[in-house]
Amino acid sequence: MTKFQGNRNELMDALCRIAVQAGAAIMDHYATDIVVNEKDDKTPVTAADQEAEDIILPALADAAPGIPIVSEEATAAGAKPEVGPAFFLVDPLDGTREFINKNGEFTVNIALIEDGCPTMGVVYAPAKNRIFYSAGPEKAYEQDIEPNPTGSLDDATKPTRLAVRKADPKGMIAVASRSHRDHKTDEYLEMYNIRDFLTAGSSLKFCLIAAGEADIYPRHGRTMEWDTAAGHAVLSGAGGRVDEMDGSPLKYGKLERGLDNPYFVAKGGLE
Repeated sequence: MTKFQGNRNELMDALCRIAVQAGAAIMDHYATDIVVNEKDDKTPVTAADQEAEDIILPALADAAPGIPIVSEEATAAGAKPEVGPAFFLVDPLDGTREFINKNGEFTVNIALIEDGCPTMGVVYAPAKNRIFYSAGPEKAYEQDIEPNPTGSLDDATKPTRLAVRKADPKGMIAVASRSHRDHKTDEYLEMYNIRDFLTAGSSLKFCLIAAGEADIYPRHGRTMEWDTAAGHAVLSGAGGRVDEMDGSPLKYGKLERGLDNPYFVAKGGLE
């Protein structure tokens, strides 16, 4: 079996509901004094990360039985990643620093990987009430939905189709990380006619390009596959792409690299 064999529309609906439910748990913590701990790799973690993951993992297993799940906090705790022709990548709280700083730019990321490519994904920003999702090419959408503990989508706004834009001849808009901008990124962007920058945290950078609000996002720093897979899926569904710096498509399931990514660039319709 190389791909998910169930009803893909039902799975997409389930992924969105799971993300909204996890987002509600995260927002409960967001309203309190946040206690920050440090993982072995020196990155921050909070109780919200773990509670969101505890919601997502069993719900995913129920929605797609038999499909392996690789999740950030479980892997950090020592679980051996299991990847195959089809598997899920989960970051229960992408942008933990943004969460700690309470700027609203954090997301719940869930993606289905098939044959090394992110074919379905959801990115939910609960503090912004925005959900982005894609079930495949030309099937990327955005809706507004408030977090709720049941994951109900009944009060969501009408879906808005996402599509990348062609770059403005007067200059492109680059999107950069709020927490990880560096001089290598600035040097890389000198190759392009950049007229403005947007700064965003977490997977919202991919979603801004997918929504036609920005054109390019290069990353010259370490990221893990669960950081990028869901945003990659949304951008691909909107007509964009994510490539390594040599132009080859960014792939997933790279156990030989410990599931970290090479440097990459996400693009909209530049040509």
